[in-house]
Amino acid sequence: MMRILIINGPNLNLTGLRQPHIYGTTSFDTFLNALHQKFEAHELVYFQSNSEGELIDFLQQEIPVSDAVVINPGAYAHTSIALADALQSFAIPIVEVHLSNIYAREPFRAHSYVSAVAAGAISGLGLFGYEVAVRYLIDNFRKSTD
Repeated sequence: MMRILIINGPNLNLTGLRQPHIYGTTSFDTFLNALHQKFEAHELVYFQSNSEGELIDFLQQEIPVSDAVVINPGAYAHTSIALADALQSFAIPIVEVHLSNIYAREPFRAHSYVSAVAAGAISGLGLFGYEVAVRYLIDNFRKSTD
């Protein structure tokens, strides 16, 4: 069994409501329930905040007792060196997820500080990107005793 943190940054609490043509119409809570069922043998710990400091505090508290991180840093991907620093403070695999294809949007979205510290990045697959990230982490980083 793996303990995987799923972390969403600013405005992702509005998934399903905010710009549905970009982010889709399914709420994250609805999606998360399905994700829990799909990966019921693993512990998925979810946290969302619009505050950079709260995200960093959560990471510092939970990473030491977790096996991996899936993070959608939202706009903090493009601005937060502090968030990237918090993620790289521990030797734990990280996958960055973005609902939209950040490379097909405004030019400033093409750079992510988080990508530099992540094992991989998934962009443009909508909510399915989280499932791909969790599957990748389980398949590639699960301890052999599981």
